[in-house]
Amino acid sequence: MKKYLFIMLACLFSSSIVSAQNAHFTTSGTIEYEKRVNMYAVIKKVINKDNESWYTPAFESYKKNNPQFKVLKSQMAFGNNKTLYTPIESDDPPSNSWFSDMPLAQQINTVYTDLNTNISTTNKKVFDEAFLVKDTARRINWKITDETRDIAGYTCRRANAIVMDSIYVVAFYSDEIPVSGGPESFTGLPGMILGVALPHENVTWFATKVTDMPVAETTLKAPTKGKPVNYKTLLSTLTTVMKDWGEYGKKFFKIYLL
Repeated sequence: MKKYLFIMLACLFSSSIVSAQNAHFTTSGTIEYEKRVNMYAVIKKVINKDNESWYTPAFESYKKNNPQFKVLKSQMAFGNNKTLYTPIESDDPPSNSWFSDMPLAQQINTVYTDLNTNISTTNKKVFDEAFLVKDTARRINWKITDETRDIAGYTCRRANAIVMDSIYVVAFYSDEIPVSGGPESFTGLPGMILGVALPHENVTWFATKVTDMPVAETTLKAPTKGKPVNYKTLLSTLTTVMKDWGEYGKKFFKIYLL
């Protein structure tokens, strides 16, 4: 009996080794992301007793002419432990509502991250000005959970964090893509981040397609346009510009610094 038990255990162990040896890991390729913004929820949050007399009619008009969710697309190329996250221009006709100009409703960042050096370079559009922000990648204190879900054909594990002292982040990463990157400035997990949700900001980024393919080194180049600054200088600049904007400015402020 012991002999048969030993043989069964040996077979199971051998099977596990073979399975691990045959496992495929994606280390380079492209990822298509879809950003979804709940515009109705975002707009409601900027309406208060001081502006409701003109914001409420504008909001009602917006709802008649626009869907609840604004959908934006982007692509991230990755290889050699480097990533380049790039917005994709929308084919939709421009909205005539100023609500569509809110920073959360746009794609203001082109982000290059060298995970070997932990340096990030971002072309960031702030109103009519472009900044070239070069600094260390944002350090995020992730807490990994046991929750999993499938995203774009990959099994992903959930992790939670707080960034910028107040923004709650839910991320889903896959260790089948052993690159610690992700959309926008979200990095630092033991696998590629394929999904991000900011529940209190009413916005998500989720991968819709992952293509496993070689990526030329020439494709992964940092943006070069914009006024050169580091994160501290950008923070100081925005603080000065928006210091008298009240609660309205605070909402914009957080999004511009993401």
